[in-house]
Amino acid sequence: MFKRSGGIWWVCIRQKNAKPIQKSLQTTDRKLAKSIEAKIRTEIVEGKYYKKPIGNDKTFSQLVDKFMKEYAPKKSVSMQNSYVASIKHLVPFFGDLHISSITRKHISRYKVLRRDEGAKPATINRELAMLSKAFTLAVDEWEWLPHKPFLKITREKENNEKEKYLTADEEETILENCIEWLKDLVVFALNTGLRQDEQLSLTWQRVSLSRKTILIQETKSGKPRSIPLNQTAISILEQRAKTRCIKNDFVFISSHGAKINKQTLISAFKKALRESGISDFSWHGLRRTFATRLAHKGLDIYKISKLLGHENVSTTQKRYAHHCTESLRVGVEILDVDYNLTTIDEKRVFSDASKSP
Repeated sequence: MFKRSGGIWWVCIRQKNAKPIQKSLQTTDRKLAKSIEAKIRTEIVEGKYYKKPIGNDKTFSQLVDKFMKEYAPKKSVSMQNSYVASIKHLVPFFGDLHISSITRKHISRYKVLRRDEGAKPATINRELAMLSKAFTLAVDEWEWLPHKPFLKITREKENNEKEKYLTADEEETILENCIEWLKDLVVFALNTGLRQDEQLSLTWQRVSLSRKTILIQETKSGKPRSIPLNQTAISILEQRAKTRCIKNDFVFISSHGAKINKQTLISAFKKALRESGISDFSWHGLRRTFATRLAHKGLDIYKISKLLGHENVSTTQKRYAHHCTESLRVGVEILDVDYNLTTIDEKRVFSDASKSP
């Protein structure tokens, strides 16, 4: 037994070939805690303890409902939207199955189905990540199951390194074909690396022109982050500050003074791409271009990760490390010595001559 915050006693019981049991005994009284622990151990020996989970008769649809009501609201808006998109595919396939009956075979069939439907590896991985998280909560927090009915899910291989980023010439061409309100959005994205939702939801309350920073409150990780701005981004904000809308606090607004609709933005951007003769590119590619250019300029991967708001630097490494050759150059340049190669060669010739018979 051991104590946690508030003086509450917890127990951790390890057994051979079984999931460890770690749970709160819900008391600060050590004597009572010992009695509860003894009861749990007795039930384990009698084979009664693992019959307690209440999730055997629960369906996947019920699990998803609980997930969206209790867990999803704690995450960012963009992550909640991602969950909603995943549910549209997960529930039709798994919905009526009891959660205790879902196996790796079901998951493998689901992956095949989604591939046949044309879903990209990254999309399938997001959907399976939600499924896995829901089952983890069912085991660890809601005690619907004693353990996951399937082993670790194998992720689809993502070809992030092959994703396109813009050259300087392509950027110039796109901007020439952008309608006026779209230009600022494109240039701002290329100079901040913001996600689409982060940029469209940016408000003046989160902008500090004096400190040259913006604060992103609703992030994918759920953690606010402050972003420094270069002069290009500052100039866009200063120009927009002159004509701020009194109806709302959004930085980027439509001609009607409202928040720009995502579909309107995507439609206008696709039109600019078509007129520029550029294919296989999306709005997210602007963020990718931002990060790739930083890597080419020699910025280290840790700083790129912080600017992108990645929760784990390994995500950044996987996608951009192969672009970071210049950031490694300083590592070899510190070995440079002002060798006088001419003098060295002369000494070598003299030495060889002195050894001659």
